[in-house]
Amino acid sequence: MASRAPAATGRLLVGFRKWYYNACGFNKLGLMRDDTIYEDSDVKEAVRRLPEPVYNDRMFRIKRALDLTMKQQVLPKNQWTKYEEDVPYLEPYLEEVVRENKEKEEWAKK
Repeated sequence: MASRAPAATGRLLVGFRKWYYNACGFNKLGLMRDDTIYEDSDVKEAVRRLPEPVYNDRMFRIKRALDLTMKQQVLPKNQWTKYEEDVPYLEPYLEEVVRENKEKEEWAKK
């Protein structure tokens, strides 16, 4: 019986994550989680490093979301970004930028 508890807990956690993802509302505008990260200097550099097609997709999603917001509308439900389809496309670039900046700080200290 002990082996069933972790599986049930895992399913409950995934269910909660999906609920929270939908409750945030950005997916109703066609945005992905990484589209909503506050743009500090690290994020701006990570965005600059994105491959052109990924950057263009990001800009399309953001412009569409701004347009929908101004019109006080959301996309039809079949066009919402699904939890399973939301991939952290910016995260690897952001981690690289943060790592490089930490490295520069370490060198500056020496």
